[in-house]
Parts: sequence; C-alpha cells; structure tokens
Amino acid sequence: MKPYKMKVKGLRWIIIGLICLATVINYIDRSALGIMWPSISEDVGMTKSDYALILNIFMVAYAVGQSVSGRMFDKIGTRMGFVISITVWGIATILHSAARNLLTFSVFRALLGLGEAGNWPGAVKSNAEWFPLKERAMAQGIFNSGAALGSVVAPPLIAILWAAFGWKMTFILVGVLGLLWVIPWILINKALPAKHPWITEEEKQHILGESEEKETTEPSQSLSMSQILSHRASWAVLVSRFFVEPIWWLFVGWMPIYLADQYGFNVKEIGFFAWVPYVGAALGSLSGGYYAGEQMRKGATVDKARKRTISIGGLIMFLGLVATVLFADTALVFVIIVAFVLYGFQFVISNIQTIPSDLFQGPSVGSLAGLGGTVGVFSVIIMNFLVPVISAYSYVPIFLMIAAFVPLGVGSIYWLAKEIKPIK
Repeated sequence: MKPYKMKVKGLRWIIIGLICLATVINYIDRSALGIMWPSISEDVGMTKSDYALILNIFMVAYAVGQSVSGRMFDKIGTRMGFVISITVWGIATILHSAARNLLTFSVFRALLGLGEAGNWPGAVKSNAEWFPLKERAMAQGIFNSGAALGSVVAPPLIAILWAAFGWKMTFILVGVLGLLWVIPWILINKALPAKHPWITEEEKQHILGESEEKETTEPSQSLSMSQILSHRASWAVLVSRFFVEPIWWLFVGWMPIYLADQYGFNVKEIGFFAWVPYVGAALGSLSGGYYAGEQMRKGATVDKARKRTISIGGLIMFLGLVATVLFADTALVFVIIVAFVLYGFQFVISNIQTIPSDLFQGPSVGSLAGLGGTVGVFSVIIMNFLVPVISAYSYVPIFLMIAAFVPLGVGSIYWLAKEIKPIK
C-alpha cells in the first residue's frame, strides 16, 4: 500500500493569499509613521520638512531594495526571498519604537524600505511561477489588493493601538505581525508547482501546460540588465511606472498630513477618515485583474487586454484627480473622490506590474520588475521634496501635476510597447 500523500486543491490561490496577507502587513507597517506623526512630531520635536526627509530616505532605500531584491529573488527563489524580506522589515518596524530623533528615525526607516521593497518583485515572480498567463493579472490584482486592504485596516487599527498603548508600543505590535507570517509561509510554500508534494495533478497541469517542459527548461541564469533593456517593450514598464507611481504614494505618504493641515485632524480623526480611499483601491485591484483576464478569455490578445484595461483605469484616475481640485470642499468629499482615484490606480497598476512576466520568463521577470519599482520610486522622491514646499501655499498644484502624469504614463505603454507579447 502506497503511503498517503496530502493534496490541496487550489494551492496557487493559497500561495497568492499568503502574499496578499504579507502585503497587508507591509502597508500597516509603513503607514504607522504617517498616521501617528502628529503625536510623534510633538513628542520628539520634528517638523513636516523632517517628515519629508524621513519619507525620502525610506524611498531611496526602497528604490535600491527593489533592484537588489529583484536579483535576490532570482538567485535564491521566492520562498526564501520572502522570508528574508519580511523578517528585515518586521525587525525594522519594531526598532522604530526606539527612535528618538531625525537620525534614528531615518536609519530605521531606511532598513524598513530595504526590507519592504522585496514584496513587489517577489510577488511578480511568484505569480509567474504559480499562475498561467490568463490568470496572472487576476493574481496580481489579489496581491495588490493587499496594499489597499492594509491601508484600509491601518488607520483605525493604528489609531486604536495608539490610543491604548502609545506610539512606541504600536510599532512593536505591528512589527511582530510580519515575523509571525513567516511560519505559515515556510510550512505551505514548500516548492515550485512542478515539485510541490501537495499540489494536485490537475492543478499542476493547469499551471504548467501540457507538460512540465516550461518548468524544467527555463533558463538557469538571468539575462543581464543590458540584454533586458535592449528590448523597447521593457522601457514601457520603466517609463509608465515613473509617471504612475507618484499618484499612489502621494496619498499613502501625505494624505494623513493633508488631513491634519487642511482640517486640523488629530491621530484619531485621521484614523477614522484615511481608510476610506483604500476601499476603492481594493476594488480596483480585483476588478482590474478580473477585467483583463475576462478580455483574454473572450479572445483578446494579451496586448489588447492589458492596454484596454490600463486606458480605462487611467481615465478614472485623471478625472478623479481633477475632481479633487474642483469639488473636494470637505474632508468627506475629498476621501470619497480619492477612493475613485485609487480605484483607477489599482485598475492600472496590476496590469503594468504584470507586463514583465508577459515579456520574459524565469529569472529575468524579477529583475525587470525590481528595476521598474526602482525607477518609479525616483519620481516619488522628487515629488516628496516638492510637496512640503508647494503645500506651504496650496495643495492644488500638486494634484494638477500628478493628473498630468496620467496620460504620460498610459501613453508610454502604447508608444514603447507596440505589442505586449513574449520576447524570444
């Protein structure tokens, strides 16, 4: 009698579910500083300019971490890559409780950026390993919804923890969440689909196709970055992310400060308003991936499905950003309009982030995804330096500036990626 071997149906959805949960934790950890800033700045005597500097130090580390971690995931695989990334950012979050001044906050924030950066290239690479082409945008949408869900959960959760324990203990409690996540990840994600002992034969064939040739014949070494960038379509990923990324990060990094500046909100009031836009973001993540997948199932090429989805989301983003200037006369109206903006953003970004796996396979996916994240972050750094200067007079030019970025980001996909398809 053969020994019983446990099989789990839908194992790929459990894997992406764990990555989604990691992303929720990622956003709880990174959001804590901004949400609690009115209290922290009062305790340690720092200004909005100090906050901008700390934010940019995080972004520089995050930019470096995107490329470094992309290569790391290519070298050691997604299983151990995620373990290293989330352990680093969990410890960094805990260390925030010991910060006392600009220098210590900056050091711990840089460590957080290096760790959190791995989540994105790791997820793109994992999705390429665990999902067939037509399901990847949906998988990416589920993963990206973690960013939105984390941003929904973070404001009220952090406000409650802050009210009960203060900002130092809050950093410790949310940092521990990531360390706990490592346990189920190690236990469940034992191997790639071709060799995982729990995967059913049906699911393995669904992922790998008619044979395991895809899994066993992938190149063992990554293309060099110069080889990846020799293809025009690779630049579509980089340029589009340069223009699109600041839209998300403006609200992640500055919305709590905006609510405090414009409406005099304290930590509790920020906590009860700042989650609203991310409900729209979560819906956008899921619907953007679903829409692109449905287009392909109905016969559309990858190229048409991606571009059609990106165009629709871009239009929603643009109109929403203009509406923040014309109609956002109260805090409630503002956060509702931003919900539409972030819906459009996530509708778009889940497809842009999937393009590296549309173009390449194997180790090169993580490398291009990581570089795309790095390029996107550099435009965010520029924006973060501008915000405290411009906002001293008005936030209106900032909203108009990032509205202008939308057609540039969408247009770069059409111009640089004439056809999104696998590169031989």
